[in-house]
Amino acid sequence: MEVANGPLLWASYLTLAVLGLSIVGALARVFRGPALSDRVVALDLVAYLAVGFLSTYAVVAEEDTYVDVALVLGLLAFLGTVALARYIERVRSGEALVDP
Repeated sequence: MEVANGPLLWASYLTLAVLGLSIVGALARVFRGPALSDRVVALDLVAYLAVGFLSTYAVVAEEDTYVDVALVLGLLAFLGTVALARYIERVRSGEALVDP
């Protein structure tokens, strides 16, 4: 059974192209972001755009495994963002510079 055909197939390809370009733009912000917090937000955006890309590709390829990978990537991105935010908070307060 073919799920994606006709207009849905073209919309999926257009979505993949837009998400791919968005990932490239967000990666540019990761590499030349003026502050560490800008880079963290851009890296989080890259991860969530990749989740959208994988989910859309799962529809085009008719493969459920990509949805599982996207779910795991979303969870890891959330945990990584929380960890980086905590690290930035500790560095700015001077707590990370003290030896235990």
